[in-house]
Amino acid sequence: MLKEMLKAFFLIFVAEMGDKTQIIAMTFATQYLVKDVLLGVVFGILLNHGIAIALGNFLAKVIPMNVIQIIAGVIFVVFGIMSLSDGTAEEVEDKKIMNPILTVALTFFIGELGDKTQLTAMTLASESSYPSFVLIGTTLGMVATSAIGIFIGSKIGDKIPDLAIKIVSSIVFILFGTIKLFDTIPKEFITTINILLYFIGILGIEIFLITRLISQRKFGNSPIKQAASALYEQTKNLKEILDDICLGENQCGHCEGIGCLIGYTRSILEKARNSDNYYINDTVDIESLDKKSYNNNKVVQALSIIIVDSIKNNWDKNENFVINKVRTSLELVLFGEKVDASRGLKEYLYDAKMKNKVNGLLLEKAVLNLLER
Repeated sequence: MLKEMLKAFFLIFVAEMGDKTQIIAMTFATQYLVKDVLLGVVFGILLNHGIAIALGNFLAKVIPMNVIQIIAGVIFVVFGIMSLSDGTAEEVEDKKIMNPILTVALTFFIGELGDKTQLTAMTLASESSYPSFVLIGTTLGMVATSAIGIFIGSKIGDKIPDLAIKIVSSIVFILFGTIKLFDTIPKEFITTINILLYFIGILGIEIFLITRLISQRKFGNSPIKQAASALYEQTKNLKEILDDICLGENQCGHCEGIGCLIGYTRSILEKARNSDNYYINDTVDIESLDKKSYNNNKVVQALSIIIVDSIKNNWDKNENFVINKVRTSLELVLFGEKVDASRGLKEYLYDAKMKNKVNGLLLEKAVLNLLER
């Protein structure tokens, strides 16, 4: 069992070093959180190789592999074009494009359809007595090579302007999509005139979209800047509200943001706005911080603003996102514990009332009032 798993791992690892999936993983890591890219790779490859191993050669008989490769090539080219689009399907807001894990998983699933790694997984499984261990080995091999690309991408991502990231991402997807198409399309269709028309069309679309993106940034109306501006304004407003919640030096002495829950929360907001980085990676156990006798009405006001703005702006659900850090701090003041915000507003308010009926009702009223405006 272990021997078959290790064989599958090394075969895939060697085959994928420097291959398109590693480069695509690197590209994604310049835009998304590392853990989201890794999870996306795992889910995409598990599904892709799982299908190959479960269906074996039957898959190739039902759908010819060259057809699958052509479809994958077209989708890659479309992804490349959409990377430069300002439409909803590929719109970037600060650190995300729709759901990052789903985006990465879908890309890897489609990208590996009919590819050598899927065929390798299929072949190894047909010869193996333990196909599930082959699946584990091939998936780990893909994750290992992708992890190298992800590590590199995560290190350089913050140093590259978002426009450059978009352009490079577009080129990567279009390049690999084009290679797939030229490798699989019947040779009689690959004529000089068809090749010229293809590249002229792609180049024309790319130039148009890049020019539009540059124009948007020049006049300051890009979606990314709008999202960043909204986030900056919200954190500014929250900082002012938290300053008002703070009990002041008369009661607490000089605030250093250490030990006090509101003091800590004010400090991370200030840090986020000064550095223009709204993801806070620290090891502070906020539940252990001092929860003093703050004004409940002011805390309710701040929490209600966060809840409503998060809904309207569809802020990232990542727990390290500074807005979510502030929300958790205020929940600890009002309810003594965190409230699950992942299940929707109705369930969130219900859970809040279950934890503390008085504060939960105050919060519900404040949220509904804001939503009605």
